[in-house]
Order: sequence, then structure tokens, then C-alpha cells
Amino acid sequence: MGSSMEEKVVAVIMVGGPTKGTRFRPLSLNIPKPLFPIAGQPMVHHPISACKRIPNLAQIYLVGFYEEREFALYVSAISNELKVPVRYLREDKPHGSAGGLYHFRDLIMEDSPSHIFLLNCDVCCSFPLLEMLEAHRAYGGIGTLLVIKVSPESASQFGELVADPVTNELLHYTEKPETFVSDRINCGVYVFTPEIFNAIRDVSTQRQDRATLRRVSSFEALQPATRIPADFVRLDQDILTPLAGKKQLYTYETRDFWEQIKSPGMSLRCSGLYLSQFRLTSPQVLASGDGANSAIVIGDVYIHPSAKVHPTAKIGPNVSISANARVGPGVRLISCIILDDVEIMENAVVTNAIVGWKSSIGRWSRVQAEGVYNSKLGVTILGDSVAVEDEVVVTSSIVLPNKTLNVSVQDEIIL
Repeated sequence: MGSSMEEKVVAVIMVGGPTKGTRFRPLSLNIPKPLFPIAGQPMVHHPISACKRIPNLAQIYLVGFYEEREFALYVSAISNELKVPVRYLREDKPHGSAGGLYHFRDLIMEDSPSHIFLLNCDVCCSFPLLEMLEAHRAYGGIGTLLVIKVSPESASQFGELVADPVTNELLHYTEKPETFVSDRINCGVYVFTPEIFNAIRDVSTQRQDRATLRRVSSFEALQPATRIPADFVRLDQDILTPLAGKKQLYTYETRDFWEQIKSPGMSLRCSGLYLSQFRLTSPQVLASGDGANSAIVIGDVYIHPSAKVHPTAKIGPNVSISANARVGPGVRLISCIILDDVEIMENAVVTNAIVGWKSSIGRWSRVQAEGVYNSKLGVTILGDSVAVEDEVVVTSSIVLPNKTLNVSVQDEIIL
């Protein structure tokens, strides 16, 4: 037990790239999706702060396709804040989820870690990393996946798996199957031993060998290459599926919350989940108020210290207010994300909405939706610098940046 306490651990967080965040528009037009604030912190901050709790953590790597300058300020700030080295590694081309890990293997292995955590940035959960690591050590395999039980109807949207109910060994894995396999799904959070690099290398080598041996007809030789490059290795299809049932991979089931942040609507849902987790883990970051000297606060609410909220406003539940926002008298905010430099004027109502940077909402106006998080217009989205004039109602709509609304709209996408 003493030796395992000295073993170093590194974490790799896959952050994707600009072409990957298209479903997150218009919010990702201004900022890389991983830096979009959820519960008052950039999306990637939540997995990073979970990694910080791992003993003997040597380094956190962020791997993606964004330009380095887009992450430079954040990486510097978070490294200083958490007192742990965070480094951004830019992929030169797509290598796949496992190939990206392998591409940077020399850097990742610099500290000779005994274990490597791999997390997807757009996953929202409680990240039970210490419990996973403990289970992984007991299993003795090369990798352990975080899994969760979901409804059979939604399971097919994810990687479905079958695990041994006694040993938790991964027996079968299928990515987004057409027919029902299991109600257990892959959460996109893993812990591996360095042997994972051998498994990835073997896939690349086999693919290279097959390409070399394969006879190509003269017709095929004239066609554009359609084969998968040898160094493009997908974690799910190329590693998890073939290694299942070989006593190499195991599962750790979480009974906590889990969601994937693929759309703006889901970011609002996940903001609420993280705020409610703060109630248990860091209640000091949540706002409070009874209407005497400050606004009435109901439920879980985050208010940035630089935001100005009028004492007659009523805020919550599930509200996050970012830096330099101004909330006027009599304003009502329910289930919403208010971004930097937004102004909400007197007696306006915002519910089930995300209000973009520098936007303004006029007096007695309403910005609202039904709150169906995974539906396209289930949450109203105002892009950057949108002006909603006085007494205008915006319902279940998406408004792109720099628009002025002087008439009410419903169920519209305003380009």
C-alpha cells in the first residue's frame, strides 16, 4: 500500500476542436466550447478540478485542435490557481481518441506515471476518480471505464456494454448499436495503466500490415484513398470492442449524475447539476440572500463577485451570473446562464435561457422557453451582443450575435 501512494498519476482531457463544437453554436462562435462557463466556471474546469483531488498528480494535459493561443491564458491561470501543471497539446491532424493519446505518449510518460486518466471535456458528472483508481488497482487490468445505467430508450445514443455482474469485467462493447444491447453505457471517463500504449500501437501496426499485404486492383489504385490511416485509432471501436472479454478491461459504475454537453440546452441542464453538487462539495461558492439587503435567492445560484444584482431582484433556482453582469430592480431569473457584461433592466423575466455576452434585455421584457434541454428550441439562446428592447417577448428561439429585437418572436432561429 505504501508503494502505491508514491506512484505518480497523469490526466489527459480531450477538448476537441472548432469543427467539433458546431452543435454548440452560436455560443461557440465567441469562445472555444471547453471554455464556455457552466455553473460559473469554464466547462473544462470541472474535470480539471476533479483531477486535482487525485494524490500524486504530476501533470494535466489538455489535448485538442484549437490554436494554442486560445487556451494560453486559461492554462496559465488554472495552473496557478490549482498549483498543478496544466499543459495544452495541439494535435496537428485528427488521430482519433486513442490515437491522440498515443501521439503524445512520450510527453505523457515523462513523469513515469503508473496510471493515466483519460477524460472527455464535454462530460458532466461527479468524476469519482479516486474510487475508480482504487477499483482499477483491485481489478488488475489495463483499463477501467466509468459506466452508468440509463433508460433502454436512450442507451443507443452511446456506447453500450455488458459487464460481468460479479467481477465487473467488460465482456462486450458496441458503439451506438442499432439494436438494444444493454442499459449500461460508457461515460467517457477512463483510467489506464501505460500498457494501453501497447494496445494502441498493436492496432496501428496491424492496420499498416494489412494495408501493405492487401492487393490493390489497377482501378482501386486510381481512386482517392478511403482507408483509415494507420495512426488514426478510435478508443471505442478499435480498443474497447476487441479487448472486451479478454480480462483486460473492467467497469466502475457510478450511481451519481451523468450527462453529455453536446448542445447549449444541455449546458444549462449541466450548470444546474454542478450547482447542486456545489451545495455538497463547496457551498461557499453559492449565493444566498433574503431580500433584506440583497436579492432573494432561491435554490442553487452562482453570482460572480463583480456582478451587480439589485436587492429587489429574485434569483433562482439554477441560475449562474457571470462577471460584470447588471441585474435591475424587480428582475426575475429562473434556470438561466447570464454571461459577462449582460444588462437586464427592471422587471424583466428570464427563464430557461442563456443570455450571451454584452447582451441587454429591456424593461418588462421576457426571454423564455419550456426548458426541454435536449430539444433544439427547448432553451432560448441569445448570442453575443443581442439587444432585446422594452416589452418584447422572446420565446423558444435562437438569436445569432449582434441582432436587435424590437418585436416579439416565438419558435424562431434569427440569423
